[in-house]
Amino acid sequence: MNDRTADNPAPVRPALPRLGVFGLMLGIFLATLDGQIVSTALPTIVGDLGGLDNFSWSVTAYLLTMAAATPVWGKLGDLYGRKGAYMSAVVVFLVGSMLCGLAQGMGQLIAFRAVQGLGAGGLMVGALSVIGVLVPQQERGRIQSMVGVMLPVAFVGGPLLGGFITDYMDWRWTFYVNVPVGVVALLAVSQGVVLHTERVKVRVDYLGAALLTTGILALTLLASWAGTSYAWASPQIAGLGAAAAVSLAWYARVELRAAQPITPPSLFRSREFALAQVLSFLVGAVLVSVINYLPQYLQFVQGASSTVSGMLILPLMLGSLTAQLTTGRMVDRGGLERVLPLTGGAVMTGGALLLLLPGTDTPVAVVSALTLTIGVGVGILMQTTLLTTMNNAAPRDMGAATGTVTLVRTLGGSLGVAVLGAVQSNRMGDVLAERLGSEAEDGLTAGGELTPALLKDMSAGARDAVEEAVSSGLHGVVVGAAVLSAIAFATAWFIRAAPAADATAPGTTDPPDADAAQAALRTPTAD
Repeated sequence: MNDRTADNPAPVRPALPRLGVFGLMLGIFLATLDGQIVSTALPTIVGDLGGLDNFSWSVTAYLLTMAAATPVWGKLGDLYGRKGAYMSAVVVFLVGSMLCGLAQGMGQLIAFRAVQGLGAGGLMVGALSVIGVLVPQQERGRIQSMVGVMLPVAFVGGPLLGGFITDYMDWRWTFYVNVPVGVVALLAVSQGVVLHTERVKVRVDYLGAALLTTGILALTLLASWAGTSYAWASPQIAGLGAAAAVSLAWYARVELRAAQPITPPSLFRSREFALAQVLSFLVGAVLVSVINYLPQYLQFVQGASSTVSGMLILPLMLGSLTAQLTTGRMVDRGGLERVLPLTGGAVMTGGALLLLLPGTDTPVAVVSALTLTIGVGVGILMQTTLLTTMNNAAPRDMGAATGTVTLVRTLGGSLGVAVLGAVQSNRMGDVLAERLGSEAEDGLTAGGELTPALLKDMSAGARDAVEEAVSSGLHGVVVGAAVLSAIAFATAWFIRAAPAADATAPGTTDPPDADAAQAALRTPTAD
């Protein structure tokens, strides 16, 4: 035994470039933190710049360009160099941040937020694609666990930092604060990451990029306007739906023929990759919907402030963080590729059903604690879908693969909020109309008069009606989230268990990925 061990020593894993990984982590943190900081400051920003009627566009413009740019950045990295593409995205993001801080009106702010979104689209996908080729497969779970730590910290710390900056400094610093963090990320990546990429001389798939952008634009506008600015059955919403369907169908046809498609169809030949995208869409819809509508319940029914309501869903974030850390370590050991998604789907379904328990008289501590379970389920699925995506993509397509999973999760969140938001609005409207009459219901909902501050001046009967309506609306959202979670659980049953690890087995992704990582670490040529 000892002789065999001496003759066949365990392979030495290449040391990870810690400085480079730190810079990549900063980019991911920056992309997540920015939206959370700005969300807290937006009411003050609108009050200073004016243009309350364009309030939502300061968010929509950012999300639109970020979603549209994500797969394009990923493909540019695959073709011309992932390190260069990532650093370019950071520069565009910082330029947009500076311009936002200098904005003198809402029109300028919306335009500059669009520029910022263009850069933000490349931060997450750029960092993940570099990690995908720099880090061997057996180490990815540990690195993705680091990502899992950063995201909940950004979600929780962002609103607090944004509120502090707005209250004690100036709202413009919510944008300027990105600059020093971004500069540190640029320096760390430039010095700590060395990759060799063969530049591919090929025509960029501009038609595919345009069609994808058009489809995402139509879907995002549909998600933003349906049930609010326009009725679901209105010609405007029908037109957006038709535009999205035509653009995306045409996009799929173009990708099948393009020499270098934005989203290589070959990726979807892997059943596990395709199923991971379905799960990513569903988990995005559940997470974003719960995060958006649970604080409303906490503010209207439990009387919490905006900042405190964010803190009350801390168990959800901590549950997600812990699950991602644990899942990353478990995936590294192998053999759980099917078990973990099934577990995540089951836990997420149970967590959503638990959120049916809160009513108008439920103690706030109980409501806060109930969010833990769904957070654990979300964390398991988020980690497994990302790792499955990366492990089923060739190194040359790593940017496109990570761009796809990020885009799909974003679209899931946008459409989930739109559809479940319509359910929430209808249930609230029905309760208010039954308790207070249709005229009062129209004034509170369609008239935009229903705010947490308004409850203090209401009669006891009206206040009880509003609290019951908000609770009913939350239950509608939670039922929808439970249905989506059950679909995720059912989808996970189709995932196949990975074969036993074998360095000589054909079709395994580990050897080329590990070789690429080692070559990247050995090669002195800069990307």
